[in-house]
Amino acid sequence: MRSAVIVADTRGPADVHGVHGTHGLTHWTCLARRAGLHGGWEAVEWARLPPGGVSGEHLHTRTEEVYVLLTGRGEITLDGHPHPVEAGDVVLTGLGTTHGLRNTGAEALDWLVIEMPARPHSHDHQDARPVGPPAPFPRPRVPIMRHAVVTNLRRVGPIDPGVVLTGPLIRLEAVRLAPGARVELAADGVEHTVFVTAGRGRAAAGEVRVPMEPGRSVTLPLGTSAAFTAGHDGLEYVHAVLAVAPPSGGGAAE
Repeated sequence: MRSAVIVADTRGPADVHGVHGTHGLTHWTCLARRAGLHGGWEAVEWARLPPGGVSGEHLHTRTEEVYVLLTGRGEITLDGHPHPVEAGDVVLTGLGTTHGLRNTGAEALDWLVIEMPARPHSHDHQDARPVGPPAPFPRPRVPIMRHAVVTNLRRVGPIDPGVVLTGPLIRLEAVRLAPGARVELAADGVEHTVFVTAGRGRAAAGEVRVPMEPGRSVTLPLGTSAAFTAGHDGLEYVHAVLAVAPPSGGGAAE
């Protein structure tokens, strides 16, 4: 059976009080989840903290998580150590790490969350190599950095989350399309999530046409494809790619 493209946006988010044991309000919505996908996703989510808001510190014992800061300024606490963060920063949080986020700015702090089940691993490979361009796929999922790292997706460019994470997320990037530019994505052995941060455009998946605007996401399950075209002012988005393991027995996924 052919999967359908998953379209979601941040309009009408839920109000969540006391996230991870704290007081106060967080706005939250789920953009995609395991149901309907073939890869090892837990969920793709969007969240917003008002000025002074806090998402409480909590320990990751089962999943790994990526935060992509979209707007505002804040402070991420990793294993008890605070780090300033701002729009464009990405936080890779590995298994066994405690993290929490606080909005220290005067405007809302928005961030994208990508969560995946982790594979238990040791930390024998600690080559302090900086986060860099993605390695070709396939390649071993052996993290070389300990627990967590903060970098800036806009300045560094595409990164390989495998320097920290054990799961199947193989590429994370911030993309800017010039006005009228077009990009085609095919979910062939991988699945894609695109989240628009600025500009406008459209996505075409077969006969389906989706207006692309800030706060809208399109997720491509295995076997689907879509073409993204920027409008008059260009189009900017966060793009995540997750490798899908072939089914046991080596047959093609349906």
